[in-house]
Amino acid sequence: MPMSKDKKGGGTRADGSRSAEFCSHCFVAGKFTDPDLTAEQMVEKVQAKMRKIHVPGFLAKRFTKDIPTLKRWATQ
Repeated sequence: MPMSKDKKGGGTRADGSRSAEFCSHCFVAGKFTDPDLTAEQMVEKVQAKMRKIHVPGFLAKRFTKDIPTLKRWATQ
């Protein structure tokens, strides 16, 4: 999710401070909420959520194309 849309202002590090790198849905207390989630699985998950709110498929693909390049999956 775009960090500007995160109502909590980002996830939290182990010390409780805010993380500007990861959102509050994915990063809590210094750990990923779903640590085994692959970039491909995240793309599928986000596209499914977009379909539920009736975002056209071509837009969902466009909005999720950069997920594999995000820092979380940079080493995969």
